[in-house]
Formats: sequence, structure tokens, C-alpha cells
Amino acid sequence: MSNATPEVAELVYTRVFDAPRELVFRCLIEPAHLTHFWGPTGMSAPLDEITVDPRPGGVFETVMVNDADGSRYPTRAVFVEVVEPERLVWTETGSGVTTTSTLSDLGDSRTEVRIHQVNVPEAFRSREAQAGFSTSLDRFADYLSTLVRASRQENVVGDEASS
Repeated sequence: MSNATPEVAELVYTRVFDAPRELVFRCLIEPAHLTHFWGPTGMSAPLDEITVDPRPGGVFETVMVNDADGSRYPTRAVFVEVVEPERLVWTETGSGVTTTSTLSDLGDSRTEVRIHQVNVPEAFRSREAQAGFSTSLDRFADYLSTLVRASRQENVVGDEASS
């Protein structure tokens, strides 16, 4: 009998974004938004290589490109569940990783996103890989803040024009 603790092949990331839940959800399913933040720092995701069909059985395909050396990392997943604007579940066809993103409205235009991944390969569970994933969330937060600032400026301009 072994006393070793079995490795848990799952990861959980939780982040609060200063953006309304509907906007956060749209950014997660619309390629025009995904191209701005998908992937860790040092990677890009070309718009013409993102395909999203947000319905159960629909595909979620991306290619991340290493900005330094041009290495390409395609990912193909299939949506299992889509509940707008609360929940997205997809399974990557190559790795078997299933990702569940749960979006909770915290009020005051803030959204908590909880990302739960299961069947995560060991290489993706390393500290370096988790740190890289966290930079993706940082990039997402930065992108959302630009959208929220732009929306607020449009509202101010609209208010001034109507008065």
C-alpha cells in the first residue's frame, strides 16, 4: 500500500474582472475579442485562425503563435455546454482537457470568472505553465479595461451631445 498522494489532474483559476458579465462572456466567444488576449504573454492569436461556434457540439479552435520564434500551437475543442452569459464548457480533442468557465455577476459591473480544468496533462500543471495561464488572465483583464474605458468615454460624449 502506498502513502503517496495521487496527483490531481485538475486546476482552478479564479479572477474578478471589472467588467459586466455580458461583456466578459462575449469576449470569450467572439473571435474579434479573443484575438486581443488569447494566450500567455509573448503569444498572439491571429484573428483568421480563431473559429468559435458557441453551441453544444460546436468547435472552439485557436492557434497561438510564439511572437519570438513563430512556433504555432493549435488547439481544437468542442463545446459541451453554453449557457449565456453564465457558463461555458469545452473539451480539447487532442489532450482531453475539459474546461468549465463559470461567470458570476458580482454587481457594480464586476464579474468573477472561475475556470476549472480536469484531465490536465502533467506538463500543463507545472508552475511555469500555470504562471503562463495567469498571464493570459492578466491580458484579458487589460483588454476588458480598454473596452470598459472606451464605453464610459462614449457615454460621456453621448451625454454631452444630448445636453
